[in-house]
Amino acid sequence: MPPFLQLMLDSLWPLVRAGLTFTVPLAILSFAFGLALGFLVAVARLFAPAPIAAVARFYVWFIRGTPLLVQLFVIFYGLPSVGILIDAFPAALIGFSLSVGAYASEIIRAALLSIPNGQWEAAYAIGMTRPQALRRTVVPQAVRVAVPPLSNSFISLVKDTSLAAAITVPELFQEAQRIVAVTYEPLILYIEAALIYLVFSSILSSLQNRLERRLATYGGYGEARA
Repeated sequence: MPPFLQLMLDSLWPLVRAGLTFTVPLAILSFAFGLALGFLVAVARLFAPAPIAAVARFYVWFIRGTPLLVQLFVIFYGLPSVGILIDAFPAALIGFSLSVGAYASEIIRAALLSIPNGQWEAAYAIGMTRPQALRRTVVPQAVRVAVPPLSNSFISLVKDTSLAAAITVPELFQEAQRIVAVTYEPLILYIEAALIYLVFSSILSSLQNRLERRLATYGGYGEARA
């Protein structure tokens, strides 16, 4: 067997294990927290009093306007200078969640705005309050609009977790760096890491397509995409 193939086989499980142990959990948790934050921010921008809406707009403006890597460095390396110490994984989780929340809020806000006013009026006509109309009528329809861009954001997040290597999270990319430091074969190891990310992304893309097809069976989503 050629040496480069043997090296790839020997390093395959350590890379996959790092991906399953750190990369995937980090992506899932960050997306879940970020999605919840994004929903709150979107609702605040649309319905909250002006001061709260202004804070929400500032948050989105600041997070979207600064590099994610810089945000991670501020949280992990910067906050200890003011006495706030956060371990690597929680620091990465906070940074990615804040980033996801900002971008997801814009997707969710656009999805909510895409629902015709007639849906709100129909909900009010049968006695619903605004929170009830939002929860029971508007959000279920907005979900079908938001799923494709949110799914794309999650797939991008899985790849972006490689930035966590910069703050010492032992995820897939940092494991590749560790093996490179021992073997001095950066080209082979980084290509292998890229292929593993590609496999993860392909699996997620397949799941996204299944989810979209399932949503298409619930009232008009398929027609909207046709």
